[in-house]
Amino acid sequence: MGLFLSTYVNKVDKKGRVSVPSSFRSVLGGQAELIVFRSLQANAIDACSVDYMDRLSEALDNPNMPDDMRDLIETTVFGGSVRLAIDPEGRIVLPEQFLSFAGITEGASFVGRRHTFQIWEPDALTAHEAASRDRSRAQNISLSTILARTNSVLANGGGVQ
Repeated sequence: MGLFLSTYVNKVDKKGRVSVPSSFRSVLGGQAELIVFRSLQANAIDACSVDYMDRLSEALDNPNMPDDMRDLIETTVFGGSVRLAIDPEGRIVLPEQFLSFAGITEGASFVGRRHTFQIWEPDALTAHEAASRDRSRAQNISLSTILARTNSVLANGGGVQ
């Protein structure tokens, strides 16, 4: 499976239709639908493939998964998810309750997040990106420190955390 990368801004029409970026459709591998749900962490819409949602479901079957976490994910993510068809032009119709939740009216920013992507109101995304950069500077986060930490864990016999 490929990665959802980059950020794209597309217009949303009066019916809530918006084009999914072609590179994102490529990652979906020709699947004619995707799954959306309200983000647990931001006023944005999370989106993923059906395959990804299946993997999440399997992860919830792990007996080490705390019951309260399983219940939270089942209720908010699975219970709040909607399957959206991708039309022949590459568009989806975002339900009104999702548009309202994210504050999306005329434009939607699609943000790649590796195995998933988010859909934001463009100005809200700009503010979120600025706050994220401020936090990464304050915490001195860089790609080289992430790789060094991962390599250190692996060298000591652990898995990637």
